[in-house]
Amino acid sequence: MRSILVSLCLLGVNISATLQAQEWTRFRGPNGTGVSLSQKIPAKWTDKNQQWKVQLPGLGHSSPVVWGDKVFLLSANPQDATRYVLGYSAVDGRQLWVRTYASTAHHLHERSSYASCTPAVDSERVYVAWSTPEQTLLKAFDHDGNEEWSVDLGRWVSQHGFGTSPIVYGEMVILHDSQQADQLDPGVQPGESFMLAFDRRTGRELWRTPLVSKNVCYSVPFIFQPPSGRPELVCTSTGNGVFSLDPRTGEENWSIDVFQMRTVNSPIFAGGHIFGSTGSGAYSSNYIVAVKPGKQAEVAFELKNGADFKAPYVPCLIAKDNNVFLFYDRGFASCIDASSGKIHWFERTGGAFSGSPVMAGDRIYCIDEEGDVWVIAADPTKYRLLAKNALGEPSRSTPAISGDKMFLRTESHLICIAGEAAGG
Repeated sequence: MRSILVSLCLLGVNISATLQAQEWTRFRGPNGTGVSLSQKIPAKWTDKNQQWKVQLPGLGHSSPVVWGDKVFLLSANPQDATRYVLGYSAVDGRQLWVRTYASTAHHLHERSSYASCTPAVDSERVYVAWSTPEQTLLKAFDHDGNEEWSVDLGRWVSQHGFGTSPIVYGEMVILHDSQQADQLDPGVQPGESFMLAFDRRTGRELWRTPLVSKNVCYSVPFIFQPPSGRPELVCTSTGNGVFSLDPRTGEENWSIDVFQMRTVNSPIFAGGHIFGSTGSGAYSSNYIVAVKPGKQAEVAFELKNGADFKAPYVPCLIAKDNNVFLFYDRGFASCIDASSGKIHWFERTGGAFSGSPVMAGDRIYCIDEEGDVWVIAADPTKYRLLAKNALGEPSRSTPAISGDKMFLRTESHLICIAGEAAGG
């Protein structure tokens, strides 16, 4: 009897872990990898695969997150910056709730929005952030849309607008608050940059680590587990390079200064290396860096823009096995060996990308700025375009996958796609 009970308990743990692994809890899903367990997302879809499509209030680039049968995201009025925190049914697209917050219109980059933050979600709450020049707000809501706490982190200095996203780790909500210090208008005081952690239940600040302010950077951290030792919070920025903090205390473990320009996309780990990318809107000087992590962190290799390679500025990288796949912002895709940096293939796509790729099974999905979902094979031997699916509206967002459904955000719509079996 005891062995049966133990087996049942272990089965319950495994089922719980599997179910939790299906949740899409932050920007780019599980630990920021962009990788889903689903094997049923179709490459090419038809009306039969579209479960539902709903119009959102306002516009934005905030990507959806999913917990159970609920989808959460942000949107905003592009004229007066009114913010909308939104909850939808993942089953039928029905709007479950909306919370509306008056705000202050201010300067944005032409490619930004007042709703560019992707929420984080856990079993109890949804966490969102936005800013104006006067304040930076981090808010928590329960899954029914009731605000539980709100903290104001003070002024926010930027040339482009707010766009960073929180993550949940253990009992903490962590936010990379990167601000501008260089190339400011006369009279504007430099911003102060921090990595911050808050109690996810109360919003109480747990620790605050000062960072070097240069350019505003939008990198979202992930949790790196070394072969030995404690988990590390890893992020990238112009001022701090690739850096690691102790997520319990915020104390620095190590850092390496490797970036000359802004970091917009978020780091990943593959082939024994942490990958980060740096660039500018001019794109010509972009490069990626592979760093061997640790107390004696060192650069394993760099790949710079040239005739046979283009490094992304905004889109994140994605890895399968020992290979890293890249969507360049302007018209190219590539695959490299994560251990050596060898370029497996480099192909012209002609598409322009601001969202980041995600992967389900052996397929990689990425939305271009016109609203077409490109589907390529996660194949290191050659570039294979499997399908292009039109969403009908521009997008600068990243898909979310939960269970066997994909949730796609255009500027003003939320769409659910599923395989015919998943759709019933």
